Amino acid sequence: MTVPETAFLNGRFLPLAEATVSIEDRGFQFGDGVYEVIRTYRGRPFKLDAHLARLDRSAQAIDLRQPYPFERWVEYVTEGLRLGDFPETKIYVQITRGTAPRDHAYAPDLQPTVLMTFRELQPLNAIVQSTGVAAMTMKDIRWGRCDIKSINLLANVLARQQAKKRGVFESILVRDGQVTEGAVSNVFIVQDGKLITAPEGGWILSGVTRQVVLELARHEGLTVQERYCSEQELLGATEVFLTGTTVEVLGVVHIDGKQIGTGQPGPLTRSLAKRFLDETR
Repeated sequence: MTVPETAFLNGRFLPLAEATVSIEDRGFQFGDGVYEVIRTYRGRPFKLDAHLARLDRSAQAIDLRQPYPFERWVEYVTEGLRLGDFPETKIYVQITRGTAPRDHAYAPDLQPTVLMTFRELQPLNAIVQSTGVAAMTMKDIRWGRCDIKSINLLANVLARQQAKKRGVFESILVRDGQVTEGAVSNVFIVQDGKLITAPEGGWILSGVTRQVVLELARHEGLTVQERYCSEQELLGATEVFLTGTTVEVLGVVHIDGKQIGTGQPGPLTRSLAKRFLDETR
């Protein structure tokens, strides 16, 4: 019998509704953990190796013991997909430092809590992809190690909620006048035919989709600049688009009520979106 929504918890598969963790788990009490989100195309996980490599980097950055080798992760992901048996799946992976009496400092021998969930993926509506989305800007108040994919996401939650209240798709974050990234995405602009996006470092989480798009752009001979752009450059760009596991390559056509370019996803955005979909095949 196929389990509609499946969880993997500390080495065991079970129905998602039955998966529970201790109230003293440090992920619950401190946000002490890291995570990844992976999606499938035609039932196969996309860039699984890159996601697992980033999970490992995030864990190492917070001195969190990696519970499984790469091969074991692949086995568990494969089995979870088999049990779920969805047309397409969104896989959530989380490692926390484990369970212990509440204290900011931690013992080095804690047993990590490992969780995965397998849910049916609902792809972004094709009409949204073709017409583009609106966004807003807001101050980036996150911590200084955004390159770690931490489960501490309160600032992102607040930014995303502001976007929802304004009736726009995404909040684009600005720190000291420089565009960093979106609440749930990386941000690219097109200016004078050049593709510009914030560089890797502590102010952004370098997405797997971001890296694929950069490789595609360079392969096409496009000029790529990994640098911060100003808020003025963002609003004056001929094209703006977002990248991410679930948004793929998504054009932004209005920011803070101002039209970007022609008010439709631009030619470079459309071209890279097509090339990205070709890559997923």
